[in-house]
Amino acid sequence: MVREDEGGNMEKAQAVSRREFLKLAGVAGATVGLGAGLGGLVAACGTSEENATTTTAAAGETTTTAAAGETTTTVASAPEGRPIKIGVVSPLTGSLASFAKPDEWIVNTVAETVKDGVVCGDGKLHKFEFKIVDSQSRSDRAAQVAGDLILNDTVDIVLASSNPDTVNPVADQCEVNGVPFLANFVPYEAFFFGRKGTPDKPFKWTYMSHFGYGAASRLREETWKQIPTNKKVGMILPNDTSGRAFASDKNGIPFFMKDLGYELVNPGFHETNAEDFTQQIFEFKKNGCEILTGAQQPPTFTNFWKQVLQQGYQPKIVTMSLALLFHETAAALGDIVQGVSAEVVWHPSFPYKSSLTGQTCQELADQYSKDTGKGWTEPIGQYGKFEWAIDVCKRTKDLDNKEEYVAAIQATKLETINGLIDFTAPVKMGTKHPVLNVNLIDIASGQWVKTDGGPWPYDIELVAATSPDIPTARGIEPIVYS
Repeated sequence: MVREDEGGNMEKAQAVSRREFLKLAGVAGATVGLGAGLGGLVAACGTSEENATTTTAAAGETTTTAAAGETTTTVASAPEGRPIKIGVVSPLTGSLASFAKPDEWIVNTVAETVKDGVVCGDGKLHKFEFKIVDSQSRSDRAAQVAGDLILNDTVDIVLASSNPDTVNPVADQCEVNGVPFLANFVPYEAFFFGRKGTPDKPFKWTYMSHFGYGAASRLREETWKQIPTNKKVGMILPNDTSGRAFASDKNGIPFFMKDLGYELVNPGFHETNAEDFTQQIFEFKKNGCEILTGAQQPPTFTNFWKQVLQQGYQPKIVTMSLALLFHETAAALGDIVQGVSAEVVWHPSFPYKSSLTGQTCQELADQYSKDTGKGWTEPIGQYGKFEWAIDVCKRTKDLDNKEEYVAAIQATKLETINGLIDFTAPVKMGTKHPVLNVNLIDIASGQWVKTDGGPWPYDIELVAATSPDIPTARGIEPIVYS
């Protein structure tokens, strides 16, 4: 491992075993309030508030899969090439920190997997250096640290996930500076159209693989039709990138649901730091909304849902994006989370395997729990963008030519822990390759229930999916109010 000291100098750290590394990292993570953070966060870019970790995977003999479907090849004699630098922007602190809970574990797990190096398209054996930096859940900060990774650390690829307010400013920095960028865990419409992309004028440097609002709308319909309602839907949304994209009548939820017979009631956006939702709840009750949906950050939804119940509003169905991806939100809500539903973008029961290790989703979740002592969380699926990045490097013939990375990205066809990433399919709206820069994956809908034990007091059971390959546990049930 290579670590930056406070002066920005690189110093070698003594090699430790994976188990010892995790123990040491837990102490470092606790120091900055990140629980069992992995990698020992230190100051970066000259200020104490800029947390960063640099992990180096050493070169040597390696077992590597060069492309989807290709047999595993062991290479012991390839000449050694330069390290490949991968920058990672993550909301390690702030309101979006639930997305980043597993990020340091993912970085160090991937680094451990490729520690012996990978033979890339130039025929040379390359080690990897991963540097993770904290966006602090702020768009301006995300742009700043992305610029630092590009201009000061001269990274070869930048990765980001979590939310458009993290992903989009990072992607914009990469687009301006001509650096390849990969993302997941962000809605496609917010990423692409939210950055003023158009099908005939796509981006050159920035790509993503995740779900879109079309899939989210189909899931809502599949879930909601299981319970008789008046089809009146209240929407609660913040005035941020996610909220505006969600509410768009051009490519958001209203657009995809307009012909399904639902009446959408939108009382207007609330401020991202709003604390009083009396007016919105009044509008939902006045309009008789038996369904409630939206996209709120975890602390905001916790406050909002408690006010809903306090004011006697009892919708039959609640489907909430963002906040209810997380077991932490469910635990904070307690018993009142039971029956509430959400998209499920990654789950241990999903039928996919890692291209790096062959692990199933369940095995990856189990490894996370064993290493960290924590229960599984959906953002473990952010691991998939690292699979993608390494696969791109394997197929890049000139690692000093950024154009070659783009060519490899556009030729991606890879089975991952998130399912298939296929950029070789024809570009066509309405397909899983709707625009040049986007690959769409299958997702599910789940309902929160109380568990009989285990690391979490509440868990999410799948009730619908966009693919028959994703197993569902049962149908959705109406919320029961005490």
